[in-house]
Amino acid sequence: MDDNQTPLVDRHRAVLPSWLALYYADPIEIVSAEGRHVTDSTGTTYLDFFAGILTNAIGYDVAEISDAIRRQLDTGVLHTSTLYLIRGQVELAEKIAKLSNIPDAKVFFTNSGTEANETALMLCTQFRRSNQVLALRNSYHGRAFGTVAITGNRGWSASSLSPVKVSYVHGGYPYRSPFGHLSDVDYIRACTDDLREILQTTTSGDVACMIAEPIQGVGGFCTPPDGLFAAFKDVLDEYGILLVSDEVQTGWGRTGEHFWGMDSHGVTADIMTFAKGLGNGLAIGGLVARADVMDCLTANSISTFGGNPVATAGANAALDFLLDNDLQGNAAKLGVRLTEGLHDIAARHPVVGDVRGKGLMIGVELVEPGGRTPNAKAAMTVLEQTRAHGLLVGKGGMHNNVIRLAPPMTLTEGEVDEALDALGHAIAAADGEAR
Repeated sequence: MDDNQTPLVDRHRAVLPSWLALYYADPIEIVSAEGRHVTDSTGTTYLDFFAGILTNAIGYDVAEISDAIRRQLDTGVLHTSTLYLIRGQVELAEKIAKLSNIPDAKVFFTNSGTEANETALMLCTQFRRSNQVLALRNSYHGRAFGTVAITGNRGWSASSLSPVKVSYVHGGYPYRSPFGHLSDVDYIRACTDDLREILQTTTSGDVACMIAEPIQGVGGFCTPPDGLFAAFKDVLDEYGILLVSDEVQTGWGRTGEHFWGMDSHGVTADIMTFAKGLGNGLAIGGLVARADVMDCLTANSISTFGGNPVATAGANAALDFLLDNDLQGNAAKLGVRLTEGLHDIAARHPVVGDVRGKGLMIGVELVEPGGRTPNAKAAMTVLEQTRAHGLLVGKGGMHNNVIRLAPPMTLTEGEVDEALDALGHAIAAADGEAR
């Protein structure tokens, strides 16, 4: 036991920023984990349905990954920097370039999705010699200066200062879109018309890029109709504008249907950024891009920690495990089971306004019964009640009223049923409070 008897949460609040969010009225400390379950400092074990914000994609205590990390540690080489050749980095880049389907792809590694998106902005603005960027409303792309500037969600945009000029377009959040009442075909047409109008009225035409999440993560797992980004890319190609797909949360087969979220739209982006699930908990991110775009920088650059030997050893093992065990297929199969169960719960409880997502990336939007007014209180009830029933979930959305479900992709059918039981009780409690 720590000699300091002050509760850890009080110590946390004393020395860490006030804006660093903690879940739960009584925050938990996770001290051990195995499979899809985590155990806190009181000895309570939970089924984890948020996976460290979609990061522990394979689960916990996976021998193949742990052994690969230990082998690298045994060499004594934890770090060298990109000034030296790193075999694991090259091997991982080769795998990702091949999986990207981007012609002549090159890969650059970072430490996070935020840093990956910052790099994408730098490349696009340099390549196009323009500081203009298109982003989607309700988007989230990271916490740094440039990525906050392109975040279209007021709750996560701490500053109006920006190194780029941003124009926001409709499309990512059909449930609350002014075009949301339209059919998918008409919705796509309306959003594409909006994109054309934005280009003609708020830009000088020579825009650097559009950056988009195929499914909006922090925004509440908002899922546009398939084909939206194909229609967008037709317009972007007319202007020579690059498409950046932010795959930080949608990559690595999590959506089930495809390996990358943008594949659902039949589109290959010019750049894809990635992070989170690749390292299964290790800090690694990066981007894969067309060679001419990746090589456009005219100044020297390095990455001190990006793609370091330990991170790439773990990431290589995690990616191999994911592919060898068809976790994308598992996400597709169990995503259907989870979604159908949630629709059954929603049919009994009008506090649920929307169930959406793909694969093992599902959002449950909570509302005031009888309408679409956001119900953040209900989301908080579900968050606390699921914990009481042994389940950890995420929470987000523009109005903090969306429950986010993204368990490790090694999930089992029994664990889906266990989660649905906990969610059923929690949503029933929230529905009772809302009536």
